[in-house]
Amino acid sequence: MLTDTLAFDADLVRRYDRPGPRYTSYPAAPQFHSGFGEAELRAAATASNGDPIPRRLSLYVHVPFCTSPCFYCGCNRVITRDKARAESYLARLYREIALMAQLFDRDREVIQLHFGGGTPNFLSTEQLREVVDTLRRHFHFSESRERDISIELDPRFVSPEEIAELARIGFNRASLGVQDFDPEVQQAVNRIQGVEETRAVVEACRANGFRSVNIDLIYGLPRQTLEGFARTLAQVLAMRPDRLAVYGYAHLPHLFKPQRQIVESELPGAELRLQLLQLAIRTLTAAGYVYIGMDHFALPDDDLAEAQRRGGLHRNFMGYTTHADSDLIGLGVSAISHIGDSYSQNPRDLASWQEALDEGRLPVFRGMQLSEDDQLRADLIQRLMCQGEIPVAALERRYGIVFREYFADALHKLRPLAEDGLVRIEPGRITATSRGRLLLRNIAMCFDRYLDQPAQVAAPRFSRAI
Repeated sequence: MLTDTLAFDADLVRRYDRPGPRYTSYPAAPQFHSGFGEAELRAAATASNGDPIPRRLSLYVHVPFCTSPCFYCGCNRVITRDKARAESYLARLYREIALMAQLFDRDREVIQLHFGGGTPNFLSTEQLREVVDTLRRHFHFSESRERDISIELDPRFVSPEEIAELARIGFNRASLGVQDFDPEVQQAVNRIQGVEETRAVVEACRANGFRSVNIDLIYGLPRQTLEGFARTLAQVLAMRPDRLAVYGYAHLPHLFKPQRQIVESELPGAELRLQLLQLAIRTLTAAGYVYIGMDHFALPDDDLAEAQRRGGLHRNFMGYTTHADSDLIGLGVSAISHIGDSYSQNPRDLASWQEALDEGRLPVFRGMQLSEDDQLRADLIQRLMCQGEIPVAALERRYGIVFREYFADALHKLRPLAEDGLVRIEPGRITATSRGRLLLRNIAMCFDRYLDQPAQVAAPRFSRAI
């Protein structure tokens, strides 16, 4: 089990900073294939309804529109100022909601709904209400206090009055993009955003009863300095968000066209990048935040920290969540579903997604059915990413394996990490040490059989670990 201790060893971080999956799923999305389509999704949903105790549902709605491009962005989004495009998008979204809802028994409660993007508040509050009302008509929403209805917000385009309306709709969690408050950095990434307008949104969320507010930051952006990032951290901490995500910028201009606008000579070098990360960790932990894992921090009394302490933390395409025992239904262009032992993804281009729905089809363009080996490794990696340990004895009992034999190759790869003090191998379990907590991805990679595939069929380049 993870403790609050987090050790930053610059030499180890430097040596292990190499590309790898973020493990929001296992297998990672690049392994999805076109052999998994609508028929397979329908079969997976039918099978998932057969559990003796109905699994709860989590819903994800992707809103792709943004009014302007942020150059660092690698999300699936459409740049437009034409608000009328939302109406056409929502018309298709409602068709998809109706088609998907037919696949699931009504006794399966929705415990979580999240709006991501893009910029979900590109939609008006009236449109957001209409989406939530449509989902409520088609799915059975839980009335539990644990139910989360969350949204990613761009503070530049939402008012305190709109926050109050979101609360009336039922939203109780918000995530705000900040990245960096330094004017030079903002200019370099084409995102000009003030401290006070951000603070006003945070305060409005609190005034209207939101249970938590998350703020996203990014280190490794062009023109960042230690002094400037320290000011940003201080300004953010003055707002006292319940959660913080501090991501490392992944510069992949061959994959994400907006990043070609970034001047590469203005990016921090490797050493400065490590110093920025170290500064963030030192500052946030000194301010009382708990390191959850994989870039995420939370106040000790936040639901994420409590879920981690009791062993109920979960990681999926929405990041860390407290709702482990649920199937994820992704809605909208590019959205990913995790239903039973399957993954499925909608088309990443708007035209293909629209075409499928106009023809009355579920818009699935790729996915995969997990093998028994996939399920075992997914369980192992999930435990590692959320709790910082691999419960060897529990996995042996659950899957009927002899761990040291089944994972002989993985244990061989893990040996250098153990020698470097990143993991502790004990009878019955393998635990990430305080030095290894920042490098959970590297530990997980030892157990990822897809990374051993030949180059011609292996996954494309991933972001770096740090």
